Amino acid sequence: MINFSRNDTKILSNYRTNQEEEESILVELLTVLAENKWIIILITLIILFIGIAKAFIDKPVYKADVLLQIDEKPRTVLGIEPLTDLVKSTMPVMAEIELIKSRMVLGEAIKNMDLAIVAKPKYFPLIGEAIARKLQQRSQNNTISNPILGQSHYAWGGEVIQVDTLTVPDNLRNKELILLAGEEGHFQIIYEDEIIIEGEVGKLANKQINRHQQPISIFVSLLKSRPGTQFIIKLLSENVALTQLEESLFVSEKGKQTGILELTLESSDPKQAAQILNEIANIYVRQNVEYKSAESQKALEFLDKQLPELKKQMEIAASNLNEYRNRKGSIDLDIETQNILKGSVEVKTQITLLQQRRDELRQRFTESHPSVIAVDRQISRLKEQSYAHDNMIKALPATKQVIVDLSGNLEVSTNLYNTLLNNAQTLKVIKAGTVGDVRIIDYAVLPDIPFKPKRILVIGFALIFGIFVGVAVVYLRKMLNRGIKDPDLIEKQLHIPVYATISYSKSQEVINKDIRKYNRPNNNVPALLAKINHEDNAIESLRSLRTTLHFSLLDAKNNIVLISGPSPNVGKTFIAMNLATVMADSGKKVLLIDADLRKGAINTLLGISRNKGLSEIVLNTITLKEVIHKIPLANIDFISTGALPPNPSELLLHERFGIFLETLTKSYDLVIIDSPPILAATDAAIIGQFASATFMVVKSGINTKRELEQSIKRFAQSGTNIKGIVFNGVPESSLRYGYIYQYSYKNN
Repeated sequence: MINFSRNDTKILSNYRTNQEEEESILVELLTVLAENKWIIILITLIILFIGIAKAFIDKPVYKADVLLQIDEKPRTVLGIEPLTDLVKSTMPVMAEIELIKSRMVLGEAIKNMDLAIVAKPKYFPLIGEAIARKLQQRSQNNTISNPILGQSHYAWGGEVIQVDTLTVPDNLRNKELILLAGEEGHFQIIYEDEIIIEGEVGKLANKQINRHQQPISIFVSLLKSRPGTQFIIKLLSENVALTQLEESLFVSEKGKQTGILELTLESSDPKQAAQILNEIANIYVRQNVEYKSAESQKALEFLDKQLPELKKQMEIAASNLNEYRNRKGSIDLDIETQNILKGSVEVKTQITLLQQRRDELRQRFTESHPSVIAVDRQISRLKEQSYAHDNMIKALPATKQVIVDLSGNLEVSTNLYNTLLNNAQTLKVIKAGTVGDVRIIDYAVLPDIPFKPKRILVIGFALIFGIFVGVAVVYLRKMLNRGIKDPDLIEKQLHIPVYATISYSKSQEVINKDIRKYNRPNNNVPALLAKINHEDNAIESLRSLRTTLHFSLLDAKNNIVLISGPSPNVGKTFIAMNLATVMADSGKKVLLIDADLRKGAINTLLGISRNKGLSEIVLNTITLKEVIHKIPLANIDFISTGALPPNPSELLLHERFGIFLETLTKSYDLVIIDSPPILAATDAAIIGQFASATFMVVKSGINTKRELEQSIKRFAQSGTNIKGIVFNGVPESSLRYGYIYQYSYKNN
């Protein structure tokens, strides 16, 4: 045998309590869903219908794609490598993506393809374009569809327009203009119900509206429509056109570090999507080649400036040397002097080339750049060598010094000129043969299957979203609805016992519909659920209340039971009528009194006249025997309200009312009184003084804690203590899932 310590027992007890609370919360959630299933279904169907409509109304969107390859090394023809560092550099793939989406590329594509011009038929709002697509698919030979419902100014399928040229003033950019088709190719351009220009298909129309603004001009190359059909034309600004193109263009790298870029474009026009993508790809490849050859172009420009000057210097040096020799005669240089001359020429040539290299670098870099500093150091070292050669030349005879100096100038100029001329020729070949580092792998082809909308996905999402919204609405209503739904809360917070929990009756709902339809019970049969459907769950609950009420009245001062409620429409009349019937079924002699002298209508439900009732007996205008009506089907007696008086409260305060009730208690086993709501009138508080048991009917989910507190206070102020609560209108699902249970208490 296992013995548990006190701590173990406490832990097990807490565990069971937590488990019960979790199960209770789950049951409550399921109950709320079961109670409001029709709300969830309705919301789901509405959103599902919207989703289906959207799936079939939305314009089909096509997607075209282009593949580009980015090479790591630039390629040139003839096997010649680029000469400059800039041409040899490679660019990251992300930089290539941003370049493709730049204004430099997309702006040129917009200009080349006139993407800033928008021209399209005007369709009926929301569904017109979808209808036009369906009618056009069914038509033969692309004929123009007939207008629907007489809406001839809208397009209904088959209409075509092509605008090649459109210019407007700045104030009309991004504004919708209406093109109204006329007879025999004529048309009108309308803005704000005013005709601003007229034209004809195939002819340029031009008009100056304001001499301070740009004129309006339009060239319509194709117009196919019925006369009177409207088209929308618009000239987009550069920024708007660029933004729209950027939003529909997607550029990404396929895989990681593959160097393969995929360009995709979404458009409702498949042909245009392919054309735009191919144009963007061609522009980018061309600009890439131009960018790669730009450095060679800069070097060529620099050399083109230097070559004429060097050629001039070379010619001057040759002329000076020839002139000197003509004056002095031919002078031969020994081997030592020739070596000195050769070394001096080489050093000076290198210095000049390095100075040109430095000038080229300074076009791109600052003085502190490492490349510039390295060239400066080389020049410094060569100048030191040049000084050494100059000193050796100074040691020669004067005639030889002049010959060496003139010959050196000529050879340096000639070497520089030939070197730069060769470099210029090489750069021209490189510039002409540059192929760039981008190539097109796959051009865009015409897409034939729409990319969007994905109808199955849209409908499935709408279904799931509808269920989600329905559940959210139900729980939001529950949060906002402060009405009490759990009778246990009434006992815990208000300390008043709940004598019975009455489930909502669908049979009673049918009865109520018949009464509203005919303004009387169908076939004049009393609207008593206890007789029409005696096995209903609500009637079973009233039988439980009957047992409890029997023990509660054993020590009571009389046999009068008052049925009231906090507010109208809580079901107190239903409880009073059927409780009287159930009590009569047990063999008791029961009298039912309709004391609601303001809106009482039990007589209508029982199928008898209101005349000769409570108000007349209190006024002592008729006898007691005249006011009592027999209800054979229910085996009860009934007293109606009589004529509705203008002062019900004063009438009930009359002493004859108390005497009347005391007389009745001697003739019946039980007297049940149906009174007005306590918060609507003081009548219930007055009647409660004469009753031995007062029951307040509370409607599930309707009455709040505040209303119950005020009702109890009203009764207490008149000296009436509420015997208990009858919790009415609980959904059967709540009872089925065990969220609310039947409560039965003995007389306290």
